[in-house]
Amino acid sequence: MNDAKLSPDGHAVAFFSPVGGIAQVFLMLTSGGEPLQLTNDEGDKDVDTFSPDGTEIYYERSIGREEVWAVPTLGGTPRRVVSGSYAVPSADGEFIYYVKSDSFGLFRAGKSGLNEEQVYNNEGSPWFFIPLLLFPGSNDVLVAGERRDSPNIRFSRINVTRHEAVDFGEVNPQLTKSTGGDWNMRDVVWAEPGKTLLLSRTVNGLTNIWKYSLQDRGLTQITLGAGPDFSPMPDPGGKGIYLVNGKSSNFLTAYHVHSKQSTDIASEDAIQPVISPDGKRVMYITLPAGENLELWVSDINGGNKLKIATGDKTLGAGTWASDNIHLSFNELATGTESKNYIVGADGSGLRELPPMGGTPANPVWSPDQKSLYVSVVDNRQLFNIWKWTVDSSSLEKIVDKCVFVQDVDPRGQYLLGARWSGEMAGILEVSIPERRCISLLPGITTASVTFARDGKSFLYAVASRGEVTIYRQPWRDGKLIGAPQVALKVPFAFPLTYNGSNAYDISRDLSTIVYVRPGGHADLYLLSQK
Repeated sequence: MNDAKLSPDGHAVAFFSPVGGIAQVFLMLTSGGEPLQLTNDEGDKDVDTFSPDGTEIYYERSIGREEVWAVPTLGGTPRRVVSGSYAVPSADGEFIYYVKSDSFGLFRAGKSGLNEEQVYNNEGSPWFFIPLLLFPGSNDVLVAGERRDSPNIRFSRINVTRHEAVDFGEVNPQLTKSTGGDWNMRDVVWAEPGKTLLLSRTVNGLTNIWKYSLQDRGLTQITLGAGPDFSPMPDPGGKGIYLVNGKSSNFLTAYHVHSKQSTDIASEDAIQPVISPDGKRVMYITLPAGENLELWVSDINGGNKLKIATGDKTLGAGTWASDNIHLSFNELATGTESKNYIVGADGSGLRELPPMGGTPANPVWSPDQKSLYVSVVDNRQLFNIWKWTVDSSSLEKIVDKCVFVQDVDPRGQYLLGARWSGEMAGILEVSIPERRCISLLPGITTASVTFARDGKSFLYAVASRGEVTIYRQPWRDGKLIGAPQVALKVPFAFPLTYNGSNAYDISRDLSTIVYVRPGGHADLYLLSQK
């Protein structure tokens, strides 16, 4: 049960859960019973909130174009609401507040999605706003600001009439420390409306519910024990606090296309699989109990496992070099605290890349292994591409504001990547000689893109109901050749993303797919008010 939200009358809980590898929206009564599945279309969803009258549930797509949708609480046809994310409806339900990843400030539109206007502009500020809650008795919005060069979060109260913001100051950095990244913005609810917040927080590997004061920035632990406890939801009738207790678990699995056989590579929580160019090995990240993530390398069938790195921050798998024995990875933090590394697949020869500003990630090896291309994200989720020459340690910026680079063509002239969201969502390329960002397949909803082994086409996956289709797009010298072709229909579905990370990889010869099989169990509890 993810992103659980309580209905205004306290009688039902909305959440998302994977069905056939795709996150769908569900409704369940707080009194118990079987959940009702409300969506069944393609595309993973995140639940935002209920409408004030409880008749609709607002949700958004986790990848693809930034769009907020609404589905009737008792079931029915979803409707598109606005182009944005993090929807917060006004108290009377007439307006919806939201943000856009490629724009500044806070936006508002009518409940039909029409008459969009910007109600607060923070252009020039390094803080990116996320709307959370309405203040009682007004349409003032509580927002959380985050930035790439700081671990802190800044709470503010935005008055949408006067277009002014009141700052509550920056949050203690310890508040954001949790396994796999920052605390979940979607978990935040009022404890005492206008004064204190409830949220889930991880300390020493234990996730519990905590209360945070906006005025004095104090923290008070609400639940005790092993947890993990998520999604606090105060009952409007004063009965207590509903919360979700549960643990995710998943397998990392290799599907062999020709034999149609599957092999489990890892049985613990694992993400970000990356297959070596020859298709014989895979690296991946595991999320063991506690707060340290681990980078592993194994054979494609799960044998000969070797732990390469452990990080107390968020580790990210990078790419393999063309020799199949060197790889890259990163340790993501904030700003200059993020670090990129290259290392041998046996753990030898660890070397750190020089700092590049912003938050650098996913170093991609050039075909001759003499350089790496690094995507550096700024505060607006836009990627600047840098080139690092290994022997001379020189740095060179290739292009600004383009795409998260994932592969390079065999001639070393073009970079390829996928944008998950925003107006530029789709597959893009970077012409290295021309230093130019080019949109190739706009609107394609995919998480990653890979050049085929011969370099004459690239592969990408699209998930739909009950299956995943892998397309092959013919390509030559930076140009598309004809339309995409169906290369393979996988006879089952798997998630394209998991926990905000890439959840699959395709070998260059299309012989193997490594993917995450999510699972786990969750229960809804009521913490009685005494």
